[in-house]
Amino acid sequence: MHINSSKHMESPKSPKGPKAAKSTKKAYAAAALLAAAALALTGCGGGGDENTGSSVADVSAESASAKAATVLDKPFEKPDLVLTDTHGESYDLRAETKGKPTLIYFGYTNCPDVCPLTMNNLAVAKKQAAKELSAAQLEQLRIVFVTTDPERDTPKALGEWLKGIDSDVVGLTGDFDTIQAGARTLGISIEPPTKDKDGKVTSMHGTQVVAFSPKTDAGYVLYGEDATVDDYTKDLPKLLEGAKP
Repeated sequence: MHINSSKHMESPKSPKGPKAAKSTKKAYAAAALLAAAALALTGCGGGGDENTGSSVADVSAESASAKAATVLDKPFEKPDLVLTDTHGESYDLRAETKGKPTLIYFGYTNCPDVCPLTMNNLAVAKKQAAKELSAAQLEQLRIVFVTTDPERDTPKALGEWLKGIDSDVVGLTGDFDTIQAGARTLGISIEPPTKDKDGKVTSMHGTQVVAFSPKTDAGYVLYGEDATVDDYTKDLPKLLEGAKP
């Protein structure tokens, strides 16, 4: 079962008077920070809403009211992760995606809802964007799925699951502590998979998609679980260039 611990926030009211513009900008900046914090607390598979040491990024006031994309004032550094891909080979995330527009998502193949929906949204958006973008442009795109349930998500299991979504997606698995530490540098909470009394295993994790610029290799845009196919399709041309969506 998917648990979303985000809290509803009312839009800040615009003040009246000569300081209206300045006050409104501050209000939206505050709202944006709260939105980023809420994203870090969403999860998949059940559990509480306690943040397990994740950082919260500073976000741009101009994107505070954006429906899908949140542009970061202070981008994330790309995680220094060396994991195992679906072919059983070592995959150095920084080296393999250097200078490439990259989208990273942490999830697991046995997730009943958010994970497959998010990955399918990205796959469909990529196909739709192909109508306007060249094959050479799309070949630069790297979509990376990092498992939060490495014990069950072996290279073979990841490969079979991703084959039904988009065989070009890079699937990564490895040591849980390493994966958790990498996710934490992006403000994403991951808890060790747990088993209930009926033997059902669930994995609690943040549901952000982080976009990295090909220009700086920094994570500069966050997408929450409510991002749609249309949102990604619209933004992909800009993300491929490292521009703000």
